[in-house]
Amino acid sequence: MPSRDFDRLLRASRAGKAWISATATAAVAATALILAQATLIADVIARATGHASRESLRPLLGWLIVVVAARAVVVYLGELTALRAAIAVKSDLRRALMSRAISLGPAWRSGQRTGELTTLLTRGLDALDPYFARYLPQLLLAFLLPVMVLVRVGWSDWPSALIIAVTLPLIPVFMVLIGMYTRDRSERQWQVLARLGGHFVDVMTGLPTLRLFNRSRAQAALVREATDTHRRRTLASLRVAFLSALVLELLATLAMALVAVEIGIRLLHGDVSYQTALLVLLLTPEAYLPLRRLGVQFHASMEGVAAAKQAFAVIDHPAPAPVPAVSEPERAAPIELRGVTVRYDGRAAPVLADAELRIEPGEHLFIAGPSGSGKSTVIAALLGLVQPDAGAVVVGDRALTEIDPRAWRRQLVWLPQRPHLFAGSVADNIALGLPDAPIERIREAAALAGADGFVRALPGGYDHELSEGGFSLSTGQRKRLALARTLVRDAPVILLDEPTAHLDADSAADVRRLVDTVWADRTVLWVSHEPEIPVSIDRIVTVGAGRIEALVGT
Repeated sequence: MPSRDFDRLLRASRAGKAWISATATAAVAATALILAQATLIADVIARATGHASRESLRPLLGWLIVVVAARAVVVYLGELTALRAAIAVKSDLRRALMSRAISLGPAWRSGQRTGELTTLLTRGLDALDPYFARYLPQLLLAFLLPVMVLVRVGWSDWPSALIIAVTLPLIPVFMVLIGMYTRDRSERQWQVLARLGGHFVDVMTGLPTLRLFNRSRAQAALVREATDTHRRRTLASLRVAFLSALVLELLATLAMALVAVEIGIRLLHGDVSYQTALLVLLLTPEAYLPLRRLGVQFHASMEGVAAAKQAFAVIDHPAPAPVPAVSEPERAAPIELRGVTVRYDGRAAPVLADAELRIEPGEHLFIAGPSGSGKSTVIAALLGLVQPDAGAVVVGDRALTEIDPRAWRRQLVWLPQRPHLFAGSVADNIALGLPDAPIERIREAAALAGADGFVRALPGGYDHELSEGGFSLSTGQRKRLALARTLVRDAPVILLDEPTAHLDADSAADVRRLVDTVWADRTVLWVSHEPEIPVSIDRIVTVGAGRIEALVGT
């Protein structure tokens, strides 16, 4: 991972920074213990072969046991702190990612695949475990241990240290070359996994609809194709990992063989002592081992690195301009769109261009137009979910940007085109906009929406627990519960986005009667591309090609 991204991970997680500092301390301690262990082993063997007494060996053996035990404890603590660092960083990164995704608003999220974001937040960031728990500690050892081994070997036998110093840099050079080759492959592999996870989640969510239209087999074939692509790329990455490990092992083995041959020849000629030769032979593998292991852990951590980069791309996405909360809105005031222009990423033409519209208090307005013409964008602009690129939404004599958004939304009731039901009871879902609503009011709203009958037939009635999305109910039943949700609140402005979609003729007629009776004295915006309209509609506004093209009296 580039140092810039690594620094960002540390800045984003204070707890992670503390645990990584503890991991670095463990790596330093482990390095010192490795040197001490090699020195003690060489000393014990040299004295034992030199016919030293048992009494003289006992203190050295005691210290050796202490060092070996201490090294085991330090390694355990190092792995523990590295795992803690991974948990802390992942938690803080998930929190930052969720916060930015929420702050970017529905306009940005509508252009994303829910499944891919879900995969990034779960499986993707979980892949950071190998980076922090394996690669990062190994990176610290790969930096510390070879340097300390060189110093220790150079103190005892400088010719051997010279051979190590010449051959050691070859391994990092080959690691960099291999890493440059595998980095792009790992990022492409992660992208395939993200698409596979996103597509799978989307397919599972829409499985009832796919089965209804007999399209489940076609989607199964697409999932199979994506799975095969991910399998092939995973195997290709594994081949590269195995081949790179072979190259690094070969280099390290040849380098150690050079040291062993050189020290053996000099030992035979009496140019070096037996204890020094043992020390050099024991420490030489330790100089190359961290670098060899680093190459293996590098490949294992690449998926997490790619996921972290994608997370940073979301976090770095420009946030919408902050909306100052400086005043309360008027409860009965005209609402205007003054030259409103809205552009979405990926679309050449603006979805709304210089839109002009005035809505009087208590007026019933029908907004018509084909799909994609900008009808829902008008609703989003009124809700403050979309900030115009030009122009302004004005309430009374104040721009919407000058009004407290929470106070403004308390005056609105919104029935979105695809309402969502949350995991919880039916009563809680109906009372979503008014959590303290009494059960009598909830039942009254359900009765007006035509939902009371089927709700009472559910196990537990209004206490019946729904799953996330409410997919145990039919589409029409979910729409009626969402309609009941809008009836619980007493708000002066009603925004209805395709309120009769997925409803039968009788249910659609019931919704139109609600507008004519219950909301007769409210400001109502009815957005639809269907021809049937409530009787109480005062004007029909036609939206097309990004413009409000006509105002037609009824």
